Amino acid sequence: MKALVIKKQGDPVAPNVHYEDIEDLWDLEPHEVRLRTLCSALNHLDLWIGKGLPGHDLEYPRIGGCDICGEVEAVGEDVDESWIGRRVIVNAAIEQAPRELPDDPPHSTLAPELQLIGEQLSPGAHAERFVCPVEQLADVGDADPADAAAFGLTHLTAYSMMVSKAGLLPGQTVLITGIGGGVALAALGIARHLGCRAIVTSRHQWKLERAREFGADDVVLDEGQDWSRAVRTMTGKRGVDLVVDSIGKATHMSCLKSLARGGAIVTPGCTSGPDATTDLARIFWNQLRLLGSTMGSNDEFREVTSLFRSGALRPVVDAVVHARDGRKAFEKLESGEQFGKLVVRWD
Repeated sequence: MKALVIKKQGDPVAPNVHYEDIEDLWDLEPHEVRLRTLCSALNHLDLWIGKGLPGHDLEYPRIGGCDICGEVEAVGEDVDESWIGRRVIVNAAIEQAPRELPDDPPHSTLAPELQLIGEQLSPGAHAERFVCPVEQLADVGDADPADAAAFGLTHLTAYSMMVSKAGLLPGQTVLITGIGGGVALAALGIARHLGCRAIVTSRHQWKLERAREFGADDVVLDEGQDWSRAVRTMTGKRGVDLVVDSIGKATHMSCLKSLARGGAIVTPGCTSGPDATTDLARIFWNQLRLLGSTMGSNDEFREVTSLFRSGALRPVVDAVVHARDGRKAFEKLESGEQFGKLVVRWD
């Protein structure tokens, strides 16, 4: 079968991506299913895999990819056969069993340890066939495969951090930095679904204009300045209830200063660096919250997929290319010129 294979670690990543034959995936564990891939979608994680992840000893050649829409074509012996023929998407975040040591406290307040298909777990989704545990699946009915593949990880990430962790409520105000990426656009969609006011930032004026088309109420051009005063002016000096920020070091102080009393910053990443300068006095005096979030549970995955199936949420797709041209999708992702998800078609 065919796959997009990252032949070796390197930067840029795209020249190392090859469309080639690999060994077929036929063997299934009792709790697993095999999918015929219809579409897979790229995430920035695909670039990190190609460049190498600090602290992870990745082996190459390697097949990445953690977003997929496929049709179930075979099931393991412990899986109900009613799954066969279903069009599904996959939660690539697989929860690991907690350690069980006699002196450990209860796990009640601990976040689960997650390993990601396409990152720690290989092979990933960028192939004609894909195998995963049945509990990771969510049925998407007759949804368009490109939309379905583009939906999964980004909307799960945004839903978990905004709704489950930050407790976003209808009518509140949300600030989303770096609009144009998959998680940021998913966050914009969720904010609109909940009836929240949305303010977005970008370094590119054209991305701000596009964001208005998708429902952003106010926009801020980020030219490296402290734009928190502009945000507070937009909110009548009140500030915002929630900041969704995956940029990190470059935007952290502006995000912090944009918050209303009792507000929260939730972060799923830090593309500009992890070592941000913060303001502890502002945090305690204004009773602010700083939350970290990584992917989400299978229950959250099915909840947010229900919003996709009902038509309440839709991903933004920048482009769809055939797998044989998959390297071009990697090139566009590396350029940063996409607005929305890049999808690979496998039919």
